[in-house]
Amino acid sequence: MKTIIYAHPYEGSLNHAILTRLTDYFTQTDQAYQVIDLYQDGFNPRFSKEELRLFSRGETPYQLVKHYQQMISHSTELIFITPIWWHQLPAELKGFFDKVMLKGFAYQEAPEWHGLLIYIQKATVITTATLTKSYLKSESGDPIQNNLINRVFTDIGIDPNRTNWIHLGEANTTTDAVRQQFLADLPQLYLQGQS
Repeated sequence: MKTIIYAHPYEGSLNHAILTRLTDYFTQTDQAYQVIDLYQDGFNPRFSKEELRLFSRGETPYQLVKHYQQMISHSTELIFITPIWWHQLPAELKGFFDKVMLKGFAYQEAPEWHGLLIYIQKATVITTATLTKSYLKSESGDPIQNNLINRVFTDIGIDPNRTNWIHLGEANTTTDAVRQQFLADLPQLYLQGQS
């Protein structure tokens, strides 16, 4: 089962078009998937006092977090669709990692740290930004490949070698033809990461 984690509030966005293109492709090719739509679900990325009180035990009172964990636990693949704002993931998606990837679900600390999501066989990160991938890597601290894929994914047990980062830079200034070609090519770009 593929689980898509989608993090954009506007249905008219390029990110939403990416979500639609990918889900249409999965439907047409009979691939099972489910969608976590953080904004549509009303996911709150901020910790409450009660959540922080339970955090060190790997527990949560937030039923939506428990639901997301259950969805992920039945998955073999994660696909993230997100913009990059101010050189980073948006707060909604950052909060998803903070609140969902809890101790006992996504990692263990003792006797030494190890990730628990080793059942995730593949991960794909699809991003859009005003910045190109090369600029993000050289000037923005490499927020996706270095920080998210090589660090966060590794810490929760997802092998970086089984991860594909697909990016459309200059998304706001490029032409509609370029955007449409990106959407047309998306299934092939996705498949290229299945090695």
